[in-house]
Amino acid sequence: MQYSKSIERLRTIMDELREQCPWDKKQTIHTLRQQTLEEVYELTDAISEENWDGLKEELGDMLLHIVFYSKIGAEQNKFTFDDVIEGVCNKLVARHPHIYAHVKVEDEEQVKQNWEKIKLKEGKRSVLSGVPASMPAIIKALRLQEKTKQVGFEWDHLGQVKEKVDEEMSELFEAVETGDQKHIEEEFGDVLFALVNYARFIKVDPEHALEITNRKFIKRFQQMEVMAEGQGKYLHDMSLSEMDALWNEVKIQERS
Repeated sequence: MQYSKSIERLRTIMDELREQCPWDKKQTIHTLRQQTLEEVYELTDAISEENWDGLKEELGDMLLHIVFYSKIGAEQNKFTFDDVIEGVCNKLVARHPHIYAHVKVEDEEQVKQNWEKIKLKEGKRSVLSGVPASMPAIIKALRLQEKTKQVGFEWDHLGQVKEKVDEEMSELFEAVETGDQKHIEEEFGDVLFALVNYARFIKVDPEHALEITNRKFIKRFQQMEVMAEGQGKYLHDMSLSEMDALWNEVKIQERS
């Protein structure tokens, strides 16, 4: 198949839909926002599952949204799809001087450090200014730590990070004893932030790790429901010890 003109075909289809489809004609950048978020989550699901066919499809959906926003931008005389492409090309060239200029780097860490320095030269007021306010909290914590690392705000070794986790856990338990809910919440957040830091040091993606656990819990719990139904029971009619027995049986089945 010939794909050389696929992007132009997509832009033509977008033009036609914008002119002729009642639904597409009504969309704004604000009405598309929630749908874009849904598409991003569908994309991350495909990545987590290593579903390559799904990944291809979801990338197409994301591309459609980019073209859609660009179409609206052009209608508002703000920017065009070509402006979007040219802008990211210029940014990539400017932020990779070790490829497109004469800057020498030793490893990927130096690449990241240079990236942050260049962003500050471009007018960013803080190394943290590029972290979206609406980003999910665990991912945001990871990005904040990764960015501050680039200016040297980082523990020297894993042992120090473990000590920080232990310290924050102790402070949480102390807060629980006080009964001050606001303080408890604050200390619990500190524990999560410290654990995200620990995850970084042991090279674990905390968001992905938690999602694996979420999916494992869903699978096990739903299997418990099936097993209970096979006994002519419902979970809400069973005692905790009975449900715990089912849970353990599910885990045994998984190992076998």
